[in-house]
Amino acid sequence: MKYLWKCLKSYKKEAILSPLFKLFEACMELIVPLVVAHIVDVGIATGDKMYIVHGMLVLVAFGAAGLAFALTAQYFAAKAAVGTSASMRSMLFAKLQSLSYEDIDLVGTSQMITLMTSDINQVQAGVNHTLRLLLRSPIIVFGAAAMAFTVDVYAGFVFLGLIPVLAAVIVGVMAATAPLYKRVQEKLDGVNLSVRENLQGVRVIRAFCHEGEELALFDGRNEDLCAAQKRAGRISAITNPVTFCLVNLAVILLVFVGGVRVSIGALAQGDVIALYFYITIILTELVKLANFIYIVAKAVSSVRRIGEVLDLPAEPDSFLPAEEAHGDGAVEFENVTFTYRGGGAPALSDIAFSAGKGETVGILGGTGSGKSTLVSLIPRFYRAEKGCVKVGGVNVDAIPKETLRSIVAVVPQKTLIFQGTIRSNLLWGNGAAAEEDLLWAVGVAQADDVVAAKGGLDGEIVQEGKNLSGGQRQRLAIARALVRRPEILILDDSFSALDYATDARLRAALRSVGCTTFIVSQRTASVRHADKIVVLDEGRIAGIGTHEELLKTCGLYREIDASQGGGEA
Repeated sequence: MKYLWKCLKSYKKEAILSPLFKLFEACMELIVPLVVAHIVDVGIATGDKMYIVHGMLVLVAFGAAGLAFALTAQYFAAKAAVGTSASMRSMLFAKLQSLSYEDIDLVGTSQMITLMTSDINQVQAGVNHTLRLLLRSPIIVFGAAAMAFTVDVYAGFVFLGLIPVLAAVIVGVMAATAPLYKRVQEKLDGVNLSVRENLQGVRVIRAFCHEGEELALFDGRNEDLCAAQKRAGRISAITNPVTFCLVNLAVILLVFVGGVRVSIGALAQGDVIALYFYITIILTELVKLANFIYIVAKAVSSVRRIGEVLDLPAEPDSFLPAEEAHGDGAVEFENVTFTYRGGGAPALSDIAFSAGKGETVGILGGTGSGKSTLVSLIPRFYRAEKGCVKVGGVNVDAIPKETLRSIVAVVPQKTLIFQGTIRSNLLWGNGAAAEEDLLWAVGVAQADDVVAAKGGLDGEIVQEGKNLSGGQRQRLAIARALVRRPEILILDDSFSALDYATDARLRAALRSVGCTTFIVSQRTASVRHADKIVVLDEGRIAGIGTHEELLKTCGLYREIDASQGGGEA
C-alpha cells in the first residue's frame, strides 16, 4: 500500500476535501428525518399549513445543499482517483523499463499488460469509492444510531445492537474475498496471454489450421476466469441479503418497541417515523457499503499485485566499482557459466575465448545451443553466473550500463521496427545523427532500395513495420544499429531473411565499418569469412577457429557445413 499512498500524496487537498464534502452531505441527510418528524407532530397534528410549507421548504433546501455537496465531493474524488492511477501507471511503467531481463522474464508480458490496464483501473475505482464512502458510510451508520438515541433511548438500543453484527458481516466478507480477487486477476493474466499469442501468431495458427485448438484453449482459460469470478462473487453476494435480513429484523423490533412506546405516550408518532427513516438510511448506506467492499477488495488485490512488481529491484548501474572501458572494442569471455532463473541446467558452461578490436566473430550452433544467450552477456542483458565478460579489458559488471550499452549496438533475433518513419527509427541509434550519417548507415546495411521504395527517409512505417518484408525490417534494424557508430556490433541471426547475394554484400560492407562484430547464425555461409568462428553445442564450445581450420578440427562444424551444401549458395 506504500506505493498507493506515495501516489496519493500529490492529491492531498482532493483527498481531504472529498470526504469533507461527503461529511456535509451526510449531515444534511441525518437532519432530514427530524424535520419530517416535526412536520408530522406539529404541522400535520395541528393542521398548521404554513408550518408544513416551511418544513417542506427546509427539506428542499437540505436536498439542494446535499446535492451540491455530493457533486463537489465526487469531483474531488474523481480528480484524486484519476490522478493517483495515472501516477501509479507511470511508476509501474518506469519500473518495467528499469527491470533486468531476468525480472522481465519472471513477470511475463501478459501479467505486465494486466497490471497496466485492469489492475490500475481497479485501483482507480477503489480510490474513488474510498474517498466518497469510507468516511461517509460510518458517519451515516453511527450518526443515524446516535440520532436515534436523541429521539428515544430505548429505540436507540435496537440500533446499537444492529451495528456490531453488520460490521462483523462486512469485515468477514472483505477478508474472505480479498485473496479470491487476487486469483481472479491471475486468471485474467492467462486470458491476456491467449489473446496476445493469437494476435502475434495469427498467421502461424491459420497456416496450421489450429483455430479450433486455440479456441478451446481460450475457452478453458476464460472459463477458469469466470469460475474464479463466480467464487468471489458468491461470497460478495452474501452481503446484501444478510444485510437486508438483519435490518428488516431490526425494523420489526423497532416497530414493536415504537408501538409500545407510542401507546404509553412516551413517544410521538413523528418520532417513530424518524426512527424508521434512520434505519432505512442505515440499510441504504449498507447496500452502498457492500458494493464499496466488493470494489475495494478487488482494488486491494490489485495494489498488492502492483506492489510485488514495484518491489522488484531495478537493474543496478554496475555491480562492481565503476570503471571505464579502454574504448578498443575488444571482448573477452573468461570461463563464463550462465543459468537462466529456474532454467535447471546451465545455458552456457565454461565459455572462454576473445575477440580483438575490429575482428568479426561468428557464433554458430544448432537451436538451443546458447548462441543468443552468449551475445546477451556482452551488453549485460544477463549477468554471468561464474567467470566474467570483459569489454575493453574491463569486467562488464564494472562498466555503468548506459556507458556499456552506448558502445554496443544489438540487432536482436526478433526484429522490431516502430511505427513512424524510416528516419525516426534510424534516429533511435543516435538522436543527433546528421542526414549523411543516416544515409551512410542505410548504404552499409544494403537498405537503399527499401528507403527508395518508401519515398525517402521520411517514408511511413506502420505499427511493427507490417508494411515491410522480413528482409527489409532486418536491414533497417542493422542500419539503426550502425547509426550509433558502435565499438561492438552484435547481429543475432539478423541475416535469416536475406537472400545469399544480399547477405554477402552486407557482410562485405560491414568489414569497412571497423567495429568488433559478432554474427550469430545457423548458416555457415554467414560466418565462413569471419576472422574467428565459435561453434557451440548444448552451451559448450565445440570448436574455435577459421572456416578452414574448423573443417579440419571440428566434426560438428563439418556436419553443419555439409548439411548446407558445403556453405556454397
